Amino acid sequence: MFFELIGTIVAGAAAALIVWAVNRTLKGRLPKWLVPAAAGAAMLLATISSEYGWYGRTTANMPQGLVVAQTVEEQAFYRPWTYARPFVSRFVAVDQASLRTHPEQPARRIVDLVFYGRWARTAKVPMLFDCAKAQRADVVDGIEFGTGGDVLNADWRAVAADDPVLKAACEEV
Repeated sequence: MFFELIGTIVAGAAAALIVWAVNRTLKGRLPKWLVPAAAGAAMLLATISSEYGWYGRTTANMPQGLVVAQTVEEQAFYRPWTYARPFVSRFVAVDQASLRTHPEQPARRIVDLVFYGRWARTAKVPMLFDCAKAQRADVVDGIEFGTGGDVLNADWRAVAADDPVLKAACEEV
């Protein structure tokens, strides 16, 4: 975040300097308000570019085995350009390399979900999926794994069969 702020300030200063140099070359023929307007426009464009580029930069640097399962696009009234094209503000990735199953319960899997957010810390959360019944359960304190792959004290929640996170978790690697 700090580096983005510095980049935005540098973009504004560079644009102001370029307009100032052009105005000096033209011997003051440009209006005086053009220098701060160019600085402001450059800072706004740098911010917009950073917002829209965040998702691509983040997914390009993800470790092998992570698959993006679901994205959340954002629109805001104080960012009017997002109504024309929303930007991805957060997403969920499934760490398929962390897949764990029990030989007697192949339809049940534990995978790590990685939650990425534009201005938030990355969080890794283990999640239990029942691919046959389209259910998921949080792996929390109190959950027990019995013999034969039984899961005790799990709070199972039904999810749609076409849920993208369920599909990514149940996909054969």
